[in-house]
Amino acid sequence: METLGVTVNGEHVESLIDPKTTLQNFLHDTLGLIGTKEGCGSGMCGCCTVLVDGKAVKSCLILALQVRGKTVLTIEGLAQGETLDPLQTAFIENGALQCGYCTPGMVMSGKALLEENPNPSEQEIRQALSGNLCRCTGYDKIVKAVLSASEK
Repeated sequence: METLGVTVNGEHVESLIDPKTTLQNFLHDTLGLIGTKEGCGSGMCGCCTVLVDGKAVKSCLILALQVRGKTVLTIEGLAQGETLDPLQTAFIENGALQCGYCTPGMVMSGKALLEENPNPSEQEIRQALSGNLCRCTGYDKIVKAVLSASEK
């Protein structure tokens, strides 16, 4: 067992964990942040995407200890109290979700893009979301939501 010290959604967390624990399992199982989904466990679907020091990361592919001393942002950390992040609002307003399973990963990938490039083209949005799979919707509404958020 090793001690992990990390900032998650603005709060410093210290926990004793098994060195083989993935970041996804740490966030979901240890911290109870159930928005970070495990879809495939192999980095193919993007459901587990979170931001580590502002960069989109598939949390099922890295060990929790790899984020020691870093800052992790999950879907639960986007809203400010009862006020949703503009990207979350844009997903709702544009009907960019159905079952919702992929939504946290899509939102976090979109957030990473908008942090890096506040005015992306449609092609740049599609590229940024290319590591996220949705089995329910076409991607047009998701792309439209990110584009809409970039305009706000």
